[in-house]
Amino acid sequence: MQRIDHRLPWGCPGTERTLSVFRFGAGTRKAYIQASLHADELPGMRVAVELKRRLAELEGQGRLTGVVELVPVANPIGLGQMLQATSQGRFELGSGKNFNRDFVDLAELIAPTLEGRLGADSQANVELIRQAMRAGLDALPPAGSELQGLQRLLLRHACDADLVLDLHCDFDAVVHLYMIPQQAETFAALGARLSAGAVLVSEDTGGSSFDEACSMAWLRLARRFPQAAVPLACQASTVELGGMLDTERERAQASAESILAFLAEQGLIDGAWPAAPAPTCAPTPFAGAEYAYPPHAGVVSFLQPVGARVEVGDPLFEVIDPLEDRHSIVRASTAGVLYVRERLRFAQPGLWLAKVAGQQPIRQGRLLSD
Repeated sequence: MQRIDHRLPWGCPGTERTLSVFRFGAGTRKAYIQASLHADELPGMRVAVELKRRLAELEGQGRLTGVVELVPVANPIGLGQMLQATSQGRFELGSGKNFNRDFVDLAELIAPTLEGRLGADSQANVELIRQAMRAGLDALPPAGSELQGLQRLLLRHACDADLVLDLHCDFDAVVHLYMIPQQAETFAALGARLSAGAVLVSEDTGGSSFDEACSMAWLRLARRFPQAAVPLACQASTVELGGMLDTERERAQASAESILAFLAEQGLIDGAWPAAPAPTCAPTPFAGAEYAYPPHAGVVSFLQPVGARVEVGDPLFEVIDPLEDRHSIVRASTAGVLYVRERLRFAQPGLWLAKVAGQQPIRQGRLLSD
């Protein structure tokens, strides 16, 4: 195991933050796994603890056939943001920016340097593109903030990986995955191993999130250079490991083993691993996800558990105004799986309270919420 520590730029005098990357194994194939880019989403960090331990064991046994880079704390900035004993890990307090938005568009960054250089040899193209990605990121002007420096470091380590897993969680949720539709087949086994309740696919969610920055670059380059053989050389997914409270040891260990078995399927680990079970759900369009909002302020009672299958008209939650006695029941407007519930129990204006993964697209434009 090799530990690589990067000092983040723009630390205040007398303070310093570090991004730590743990590298295991050797070989031509590479997987990159990071946890808790939203720093208060801790199930991924807990799973990373188990992955770090198990990868060290597998490396010692000589069973790693590729490189695995693991970042257990992908957001040291957010991890240190505490307000009245509550972690504030989703947005940088100084700028208000979401830590998982607006990553560098790698295709736009390197496309001009690739003109006339790509041909019919897909593997040669992959090596050339990855070299250009690394060089392009290294040649950017100095980072203008600590956040920008962090994002560039994360992308620099992931840009040449064959497989990228970004471990997150939601408020109160079943396990669910996000990816571009062209890679749903690749991640079907991972979703099945993790007993995912939903798999949501979209080519462009509109936020330039980390996983899309890794996978969409290849799709955009393939379309930019249709005469060349440009494969989708980076398979990337955001893996939501349930809800924010799901940090139990047994669950984390099981999730880590599921991820390791998936890495073995992808040719990065030797040995016998249990076969993947049948998929627990089929992919659905992210544009088909209903975000259910309250009609007024009030205390909230949920009427369905996460993971419940609902039909149009089924009640999702009720909102009760304790002073004016207003009582509203919000019902599903699409059939599907209730895959996320908000953790707060008082309705706020403009904030969703539940998400249902449906089959039919009902939204357009920017799909990601901040």
